[in-house]
Amino acid sequence: MSKTHKPLILIVEDEPELAKLVSLYLEEAGMRTQVCNRGQSAVRFLKANFANLLLLDITLPDRSGFELLSDLRRENMQIPVIFLTGNSIEDSKVRGLELGGDDYITKPFSYPELVSRIRAVLRRSEGSSDLALTRNVSVADEPFQFCRATINPQRLEVTMPDGNVAKIGRKEIGIMFYLNKHEGEVITRKALIHAVWGQHANVRSRSLDQYIVKVRDFCRACLNGLEALRTVHGVGYMFDPEGKNPDIA
Repeated sequence: MSKTHKPLILIVEDEPELAKLVSLYLEEAGMRTQVCNRGQSAVRFLKANFANLLLLDITLPDRSGFELLSDLRRENMQIPVIFLTGNSIEDSKVRGLELGGDDYITKPFSYPELVSRIRAVLRRSEGSSDLALTRNVSVADEPFQFCRATINPQRLEVTMPDGNVAKIGRKEIGIMFYLNKHEGEVITRKALIHAVWGQHANVRSRSLDQYIVKVRDFCRACLNGLEALRTVHGVGYMFDPEGKNPDIA
């Protein structure tokens, strides 16, 4: 686990002593934790905060862990989930995975195994989360203009100013559409990530940087070298296709 990045693990467990012990062990292993004893408090927390992984007991006082995960998926919260279960019946485990759980661990469990499972799921989610386009992305259904080019989201195509047609990725389209909506405004990196990947996306900074490079090169190609997408140091970006804000880097 990186020494500079401590993932936040949301522990949803109705046994206070067990939740406390799990929390202490995970923090000793280099993670941050938040404990919720009821499903509804976990939902409230996730609507207001980012967590890297949900450690979810199946049996909760106000709803089952299965119901809670279904609710989160309906809200499009694509957080990785490991079920904690005292039930060794295969059907229960299969149901959790089919609902979108990433793993399960049966009580009683060893803490080294729990940490190992969490780290494995975090590694998988870091590698795959950039591919997931969530329902709240800022992507138009209809074609729109961007830097004198025409973007067709449904066909994943761009018609360049010279009439040439090329394929374009969905993430680039999402970024372009969001930039268009906020032309001339300072856009934070966090706002851009939330708009394109979703509020609970676990996106590494270098992943966004790679897409920004692509979009910036696209703008230059369409606008004969004009720097339409500019960096606001320490904050984010500004989309300025008309060059109205020359002081922005």
